[in-house]
Amino acid sequence: MRFELFLAARYLKAKRRQAVVGVVTTISIAGVAAGVAALVIALAITNGMRRDLQDRLLGNSAHVDLMRVEADGIRDWRPLLERLRGVPNVVAAAPGIYGQVLVSRGPRASFALIKGIIPAEERTVSGLLNTITAGSAKDLDPAAPSENTEAAQLNTPYPPMVLGGDIAEQIGVQVGDTVLVTSPQGELTPLGGLIPKYQRFRVSGIFHSGFYQYDSAMAFMRLSDAQSLFSEPDLLSVISFKVDQLDRAPEIGHAIEQAAGAGYMSSNWMERNRELFRALKEEQVVTFIVIALIVIVAALNILIALTMMVMEKTRDIAVMMSFGVEPGQVRRIFLLQGFLISLIGTVLGLALGYLASWAGGHYHFIHLSAEVYSIDTLPFAPRPLDGLIVAAVSMGISLLATLYPSSSAARVQPAEALRYE
Repeated sequence: MRFELFLAARYLKAKRRQAVVGVVTTISIAGVAAGVAALVIALAITNGMRRDLQDRLLGNSAHVDLMRVEADGIRDWRPLLERLRGVPNVVAAAPGIYGQVLVSRGPRASFALIKGIIPAEERTVSGLLNTITAGSAKDLDPAAPSENTEAAQLNTPYPPMVLGGDIAEQIGVQVGDTVLVTSPQGELTPLGGLIPKYQRFRVSGIFHSGFYQYDSAMAFMRLSDAQSLFSEPDLLSVISFKVDQLDRAPEIGHAIEQAAGAGYMSSNWMERNRELFRALKEEQVVTFIVIALIVIVAALNILIALTMMVMEKTRDIAVMMSFGVEPGQVRRIFLLQGFLISLIGTVLGLALGYLASWAGGHYHFIHLSAEVYSIDTLPFAPRPLDGLIVAAVSMGISLLATLYPSSSAARVQPAEALRYE
């Protein structure tokens, strides 16, 4: 072991005449550990929020949507759909029609965004139908034999629909109940007025994705039923796509536009959620800066502890320099002492931070309000790279705090220090 490192480690372990120096050193180590652990946990939470939101968004929505520009919708969509399925990087495609409606049962009502779908094709681009927790979506399949449907068993002639869990809770319905769906796209009267179109539907399923944006606003019905409700026979409002390279969604969307021809535009998951992910990135940076203040406070404790150590060891420093120890070696002794304090605190902090992040991500014991945060549990996603960055910042700040006391130790004059000994 090098001479300087040996003395630095000995000063940390040796009993001191002034116990307060040992207390301050212990507090310094604890402060560094607390700051590092807090940084690791905070970064794991922000990474988890980003990952969880992205996974839910991509799992429950299409990667790319194609719409008609300056038109009422997409007509003659079947040959177009088959042609676009052959575009490079397109994994799957599904037709759909959207419309805003009012879903009510007695005096209770809720607005919903209806999507008319073909279930077998919709499942290839979105996973919302896979999150059904009550009932099923099999009645939405146009090929399902009517004698095997729940409607036939319940002897109800109404067409089926699947509701988001929060909508169902808000209007107080369960699987098998009947709801009234009112569409603003009604019919004109002889006097030129507009009568909203309404139709009764049977709730065949209720889904719960854990994502408030969908659970509180989305509902599904058969494509033909939605086209009839919106008075748009054989018309689509969107063709949804799943692609094999998420980071190239804008480029693939442009290729789909080119293949579709003039008059079409595409949107992708990056464009639809740009502000959300930008806010999460800014939050991560701000969180890092704010919690890094804990490490700065701990570094100040290191400065105080080493300054007190230099004052206590002035006589020992003078004796060493009298025996030929150079000022540079004395400086390195206290630099290494500060490094050891920082290293111990950083290692403890990383261990505590990653252990807490693992426990939080494994047991999901912190619950959130889905109405506010769009997710129902606090996610944790610790990354090794974040640990390296936190360790580098912690060690760097701590070493900066050792510069002054180590330089003071190197400037000790042996004759002055030993004059009254």
